[in-house]
Amino acid sequence: MAALAWGAAACAGSRDGAPAAAAGATNDQGEPSRYHVIKLPTLGGASAGNSINNLFWVSGQSNLAGDQIMRASLWLFGFFQIDLGTLGGPNSAVLWPVKNNRGLISGVAETADLDPLGEEWSCSAFFPTSTGHICRGFVWERGKMRGLPTLGGNNGFATGTNNLGQTVGWAENTVRDPTCNPPQVLQFRAVIWGPERDQIQELPPLRGDTSSSATAINDRGQVVGISGICSNAVGGFTAAHAVMWQNGVPTDLGSLGGIAWNTPMAMNQRGDVVGFANVANTSPPGHFNAHAFLWTQDDGIRDLGTLPGDLKSQALGINEQRQVVGISCLGAACRAFLWQDGVMTDLNDRIASGSRDHLFFANDIDDFGAITGQSISATGDARAFLAVPTED
Repeated sequence: MAALAWGAAACAGSRDGAPAAAAGATNDQGEPSRYHVIKLPTLGGASAGNSINNLFWVSGQSNLAGDQIMRASLWLFGFFQIDLGTLGGPNSAVLWPVKNNRGLISGVAETADLDPLGEEWSCSAFFPTSTGHICRGFVWERGKMRGLPTLGGNNGFATGTNNLGQTVGWAENTVRDPTCNPPQVLQFRAVIWGPERDQIQELPPLRGDTSSSATAINDRGQVVGISGICSNAVGGFTAAHAVMWQNGVPTDLGSLGGIAWNTPMAMNQRGDVVGFANVANTSPPGHFNAHAFLWTQDDGIRDLGTLPGDLKSQALGINEQRQVVGISCLGAACRAFLWQDGVMTDLNDRIASGSRDHLFFANDIDDFGAITGQSISATGDARAFLAVPTED
């Protein structure tokens, strides 16, 4: 009930989900806040929180018992869980920070039909098993999920939705692209869906590239994502360039020296962008060797580094106060982090009360400082968490 009261107070103190002050950013000593951590309910298996908006809605995925089927899930006020369903197939998920404060959620879901080309598509990297089903982007609103159109191909993928009702992602067209690695066959392009139903706008890649994907959109119409070759439709050289589209025109945001995995993940209303990118001298070039980055209009792209002792990191979420959350790793040993004012902090060191499970990654942060991600228990139980700033 404490979480419910906190969420109600947050909503009451906002206008269209935007706080008047940087609530929950620091304590009286100027340090990052301490947090009360809540383990969120599950549908029976592993789960993760990947998005949190200013309505205190957490969304992500939760496996059914046995961890063979994944469902897009919504958690309201830290305790009430809703299975968002699918488009007729077995799996669905909300995988990116959505950031809509008006009741829309976007993600991916499988249909009842099998892919006639036998592609594994982008969704297969996130679902428990590769099922062979067509996967589409979806928008969920008022208890109903609807699939989003493609550019003529079979598959699509939705990531974020702004407060104007525009959703971004990527969709296949009908071009058989020679830069695709089997079983991928069709080229894909970044798209904006909406605000009208079934409205779709293609966003082109940079000159010389064949494919593109959009990962986030703000209320100013700025869109960020990747541009590269078709490859496997998942990272690598598909993300040869991190880009921002303004008025449909892509601009290269730069890199940290690497030529692959240059991936924006989230953006705030000011146009600050976070993500991850391979560092210089990565060998082989397509190997994943990324650091978290922050891009701003004034300073360009900035390497945020890692937590002490770690080698890789990813920035996954950002709020209006330019607080950044993500994951920092040494091999398979990973920790959720909070970055603010130039300092990266292990989020596990800021737990004041509640669950003491290890916070494995943090995927999103709202404008009041509440964070969601995934925690791991001593027995290996992976669960979605909600971390609420506290003065305790």
